[in-house]
Amino acid sequence: MNYHVNEHIRNTYRVFPAQGRYEYLRYDMNENPEGLPKEFVDSVLREITPEFLAVYPEPDRFLNKYAEYIGVSYENLMATNGSDMAIRYLLETFGEVGKEVVTVAPSFEMYWVNCSILGYVHVPVPYNEDLTIDASRIVSAITENTRVVVLLNPNNPIGNVYTEEELQKVVDRAKEVEAVVIIDEAYHYFYPNTFLEHVKKDENVIVLRTFSKLFSLAAVRLGVIISNPEIIHYVKNSKLTFDANSVALLFGERILDHPDLIEELIRTEDEGKAWILSELEKYGYECRDCRGNFIFIKPKHDAHKVAERLEKEKKILVHPYGNPLLKDVIRVSVGSERAMRIFFDAFIEIDQETGA
Repeated sequence: MNYHVNEHIRNTYRVFPAQGRYEYLRYDMNENPEGLPKEFVDSVLREITPEFLAVYPEPDRFLNKYAEYIGVSYENLMATNGSDMAIRYLLETFGEVGKEVVTVAPSFEMYWVNCSILGYVHVPVPYNEDLTIDASRIVSAITENTRVVVLLNPNNPIGNVYTEEELQKVVDRAKEVEAVVIIDEAYHYFYPNTFLEHVKKDENVIVLRTFSKLFSLAAVRLGVIISNPEIIHYVKNSKLTFDANSVALLFGERILDHPDLIEELIRTEDEGKAWILSELEKYGYECRDCRGNFIFIKPKHDAHKVAERLEKEKKILVHPYGNPLLKDVIRVSVGSERAMRIFFDAFIEIDQETGA
């Protein structure tokens, strides 16, 4: 048939996540391997009545609680269907066909994917071979054609973070060319520093948060855009009428109602990460604490073969890479010490005792 297809969408190459992951122990996509406590989940599910499901989503109650939780105003916030949707809205609103979006590379793939879909020019600033990045190269990449600059803090997958001085240089240069700066803080709770204050003092700064990582709500999709009221107004003009769903919003509310649960989630994952890094060090492994809820491990055998054997023989999923910088490592999501012991025992058997 002869029909029109948007040329940018037609020419975009996508690789979607593997299906059938429910049958496996999942350490490959930075989810919480065990999820929220069952008693907490059960208590929220009891609130989901037929009448609840029959009503369109209303995000304001969640947003008011979240505003109080992070110390901003309701006017600074917008809820989205995961931070995936937030990224699309922001790039649609502030990008321009044929103009540039600056990111580091590698980084979260949905930034360059959306650039391709929307017809933007993606400008990737590469890491050094030692997995460091010079922030001055990011500043230098910002030109009169730049519309959006993206920094993940910590970045996925490398896990680096930025200093206050580095960020301010990027923000100031972006102001000079009238570009916005997206600071993606998906992994904020695993690394306590935040650039949230820049939302209040820099009119071109936008912060993203997600409930998929620490808060373990990847299935129901809940993200938040945080910025000044003017930016939020423009982004709301582009959003779907009903975006974040009511189940996600309810779970988000109840998590915020239980600060003790949040503290326990942080403590549990911190303990799990400390334990696995310590054990791997005892066995002589090169590891990298990536600041988020994940680590890099350099196996003693081929990283891709180790990942394949873990999947086939142990029903455990980890993330190997094709990128030359990361071809020798696997990325492993962290969780409780119990979850990390399960991974560790299987990994040692595959990589060290029997070889890959």
